[in-house]
Amino acid sequence: MITFEQVTKKYPNGLEVLKDINFHINKGEFIALIGPSGCGKTTTMKMINRLIEPTNGKILINGEDISKQHPVKLRRNIGYVIQQIGLLPHMTIGDNISLVPRLKGWEKDRYDKKVDELLDLVGLDPKTFRDRYPAELSGGQQQRVGVIRALAAEPPIILMDEPFSALDPISREQLQDEMVKLQEKIKKTIVFVTHDMDEAIKIADKIAIMNEGRIVQFDTPERILRHPADDFVRGFIGEKRLENGVSNIPTAEDLMISKLVTARPGRGLAEALKIMRSSRVDSLLVTDNEHRLLGIAPIETVQRYFGEEDKTLRDIINTHYSTVERSTPYTEVAEIFAMEGSTFIPVLENGKLSGLITRATMMRGLAGINTEPTQKGGQINE
Repeated sequence: MITFEQVTKKYPNGLEVLKDINFHINKGEFIALIGPSGCGKTTTMKMINRLIEPTNGKILINGEDISKQHPVKLRRNIGYVIQQIGLLPHMTIGDNISLVPRLKGWEKDRYDKKVDELLDLVGLDPKTFRDRYPAELSGGQQQRVGVIRALAAEPPIILMDEPFSALDPISREQLQDEMVKLQEKIKKTIVFVTHDMDEAIKIADKIAIMNEGRIVQFDTPERILRHPADDFVRGFIGEKRLENGVSNIPTAEDLMISKLVTARPGRGLAEALKIMRSSRVDSLLVTDNEHRLLGIAPIETVQRYFGEEDKTLRDIINTHYSTVERSTPYTEVAEIFAMEGSTFIPVLENGKLSGLITRATMMRGLAGINTEPTQKGGQINE
């Protein structure tokens, strides 16, 4: 499907960002490009749709050299999802999704049907969302629209440039899960840039680990974890604890994140919605003055009661959820996820909110990878 043959990229100032890149992506594979900042992963991805041109070498799609194709025509057949989402604010969600199909000359009935089908695919009711504008959606909802917009014209290839990295941990994990389910249905060829090893392990068929402009290892997550190519890969994966003995069993403290978005119970629903949108979160952790967790307010609940102006977060929070202590062993955490189907578990210390565990942070913690997220948005101090 996609082949890189001895591809290099060197800028006039002498900086060589890619050095002899060779790899092949099969049709329908989900590939993650990962590595430290400046390693060349985004440059590699952008060469596929000719946003960046190689200095030397060839890039082939279905055996055809893309340098011989018109770049606009090439890009209209490649979906593209970016971290900043890039929805056009003056267009409705339906118009945003149907933009490329309309540019390609689709009939109205055809692209309207596709819009409804894609919104349904990511759990957004078409009757509710297709006529809304981007500013009326949460960060997680906007990112869902960004993903399906890339699918609208039915491209065989989709490029995704750290699409979930700016989201809160809960939204990020939900979108990762949805992406895995979505790929099972659509079977597109996807190239996904990420800085998060756990994310790559969770969603990709193969991972290309890059360093200083080279691909150090390109293999399945299983083989990379079992047979790291060198010390760089070993260090990038993160080898920590869990060797032998009960004393090395990870606890909730090892699996949680501590940068959280919280709000006080007296916040009005308009205020709460503004916090969610500015912080790009789908839920608020509601705490009192002493940082005790009072409940959780999902955006769907806030929107449901939004018309009742006298209501505050205290009136609508969900109080039915499991919590764990920092010292809780990971086996008990895993059991809660398995038995209750939870998407996240608050971590308490002496009754106060201390952190949050998601399925993704638990996997990172067990792999010995730092669980602290790098996305924007963190603790709100009120």
